[in-house]
Amino acid sequence: MRDLWSWVLILTVATAFSCSSTAKKTNEQEQSGVTQNEPKTDEEWEMLFDGKSIVKWEKFNGGEVTGWKIIDGELHNSGVGSDHGGDIITKKEYENFELYVEWKISPQSNSGIFYHVKKGVTEKIYESGPEYQLIDGKGWPTKIADHQYTASNYSMQAAEGAEVKPVGEWNTTRIVVQNPHVEHWLNGKKVVEYELWSDEWKAQKAAGKWKDAEHYGMAKKGHIGLQDHGGLTIFRVIKIKEL
Repeated sequence: MRDLWSWVLILTVATAFSCSSTAKKTNEQEQSGVTQNEPKTDEEWEMLFDGKSIVKWEKFNGGEVTGWKIIDGELHNSGVGSDHGGDIITKKEYENFELYVEWKISPQSNSGIFYHVKKGVTEKIYESGPEYQLIDGKGWPTKIADHQYTASNYSMQAAEGAEVKPVGEWNTTRIVVQNPHVEHWLNGKKVVEYELWSDEWKAQKAAGKWKDAEHYGMAKKGHIGLQDHGGLTIFRVIKIKEL
């Protein structure tokens, strides 16, 4: 009987220690800014922005990055907006990938994350690659369409069930591309899913904003882009895994 009680005591202490360690780990994750939605960083992930430099980025259509600043380990766009003039892209191109981004937006601001962007074919970045929309949807001063809200494929597929954090709080974005399949995720929830170059996609393009933008969405491989469009948007962790 004494041996039985000894084992009960050992199991109780072990369980208490395990719970304490888990609580400590969760607290440490919260303090470090790591969320449960963030993929684990390993050798498969490439850091596109590590809080220290933007050496892997260049200005859309060429040139050194201007207008963007690194402040306290965060990447800030100009806060003023310059349409296509201040947009930046990765120096490297990606075809099939999972992109992870942490971002927050200021009141009445508007930005975006692009993929499959090609240089030298358009003057405006949004006429090249599809755009994961970032916008202060609740504070925007004018009426916007369903496909213009955060996490939508801008002017194409509207995000469904997207839950955006309040202005000034960090959101997590995942964009998964496995040609021709594309997924948009926001804060751990899939909100957009579509097939590039399908008959449905082609019909939607032909009937909408991109009907005269022949290069829009046509590339099977391209750069990742960040937009400096209007108001301040801030990014911190940006990383990608090729699939």
